[in-house]
Amino acid sequence: MRALCWTVLAAVALLSHAVATAEEISGDYLETRTCDVYTGPCFANGQVGLTGRDALLAWSIDRGSFNGVDLAGRQVVMAIRASDTLGFGGGMVVRPDPIRSVVLVDQDASPAQRDALVAFAKSRAGQLAGEVTRVESVAIDMTLDHIDMVAKLTAGKVAHIETRKLGKGDCVCTNEMIFYPPLTDVDSYEPAYTVEAGYQGRGLGSRWQAPRTRSSFLATFNVKTEELAAR
Repeated sequence: MRALCWTVLAAVALLSHAVATAEEISGDYLETRTCDVYTGPCFANGQVGLTGRDALLAWSIDRGSFNGVDLAGRQVVMAIRASDTLGFGGGMVVRPDPIRSVVLVDQDASPAQRDALVAFAKSRAGQLAGEVTRVESVAIDMTLDHIDMVAKLTAGKVAHIETRKLGKGDCVCTNEMIFYPPLTDVDSYEPAYTVEAGYQGRGLGSRWQAPRTRSSFLATFNVKTEELAAR
């Protein structure tokens, strides 16, 4: 009986430790691509393999920590350049490898926060992070209105996004749908019209502008991890 009690107590202690080390991080997410994500098959078939090789992924963290570092109030942006259309999962096979990326980190972040932000962005992007060729600290300003679908992002003079809500006048085929889902795991995502967007930085071998397209997503994220579990 005593042995059983000790076993139960040990199990409770282990469970308590697991709960104590659990981390949760949440906030807003913004994404734009160089192809229409809200479109009909006719447009998508004309773009796949030709466009959509570039993307901007941005996270604005409301609360939480990653790898034991508090990141509340910080932002991080990842610019991606692939060799083929990103995120295509239809009948046509595309191979976006190799992929290169640049991580833009909130300039107000401490050295520990900078490292944690880079690790967080890489963990959320997964294989899409590819080879990180450059990490740069810049002033990041990011705001999202999930009701009116208005988002604005400026990351120094390197990257920018501005969106608005999609309207009836933005439909061409009348059978538009979300043809490409977001590139990362997010919650409550909705497509938006990209008023303007672009990447003008170094490290990817290309610079681009992609205004007036149906190419953005506004979303939220809520990630639960275990402290240092993935490291």
